[in-house]
Amino acid sequence: MTTDSGASKTGTKRKTLDAYFGSKPAKTTRTLAAGTLSPKPSGSNTDSVPAESAKGKETEVEKEAEEEKKPELESVSTKDRDLFALEYSTIDPSWLKHLQGEFSKPYFQSLKQFLQSEANGKKTVYPAAKDVYSWSRFAPFNKVRVVILGQDPYHGPGQAHGLAFSVQPGVRVPPSLANMYKGLARDYPEDFKAPKHGYLGGWAEQGVLLLNAALTVEAHKANSHAGRGWEQFTDAVIAAVNKARPHVVFMLWGSYAQKKGAHVDKNKHLVLKSVHPSPLSASRGFFDAGHFRKANDYLVKQGLEPIDWNHLPE
Repeated sequence: MTTDSGASKTGTKRKTLDAYFGSKPAKTTRTLAAGTLSPKPSGSNTDSVPAESAKGKETEVEKEAEEEKKPELESVSTKDRDLFALEYSTIDPSWLKHLQGEFSKPYFQSLKQFLQSEANGKKTVYPAAKDVYSWSRFAPFNKVRVVILGQDPYHGPGQAHGLAFSVQPGVRVPPSLANMYKGLARDYPEDFKAPKHGYLGGWAEQGVLLLNAALTVEAHKANSHAGRGWEQFTDAVIAAVNKARPHVVFMLWGSYAQKKGAHVDKNKHLVLKSVHPSPLSASRGFFDAGHFRKANDYLVKQGLEPIDWNHLPE
């Protein structure tokens, strides 16, 4: 769960979500700090993958990402550009190529109408408008190497910013994320140092897709936007990664995430399952699942750079 006030005003009239998105440019993500230490996965033969090979693959991915940023949008009508100003102005172009076909489907039209009614009713919606699709800008499509699925944005003020399990800088670390940090400390007892914050932008910028099933929520009402269409849209996000990205690690924590990721191709990707890291279930196997280390072991074996789980600048 996360929170961000999506309400803004011009005079006394509250802007709609679409107007808000259309009026502000997408915020660029932070750049990775140089010289950070990537934890070395134990049990994997890192010497068997030359550094030049891994670097070469990463360079190829970056080149592909640049190509992905050139979606064919000329055919989009002015009417649709206006209706979906939120999407066209804030979803990273690399993702638009795979997702814009969803916009014309009945479920998405209904979702947009629902969000409009929430705005008209002056409901406070989280995260802030500029952050609903921030996951796409933090992790462009051809950088995605790990997918971690959440369920619902945080619904308190100042928390949510569009990345599952992550909160804005300065916000207390949520319980589930605190347990994720404990799991990392088990995986890397000598290397991982839990930060005092819960801002996960440093992971997302490395290609960790932190995706909630529902992308918005009404303030103080958990799961209030569930069943409105977001789940079908985020299913399309998962399907695109499953189909068009190679060798991705899917971390499916809890029965909800496991059901949502049930169609991931296990012959093509690594699927890791465990109980949810919430205080209610984490003690039943999450801490000993070793998912963070297993993810890096797998990436290294595929000739890819491991995730630097220590890279969490605030």
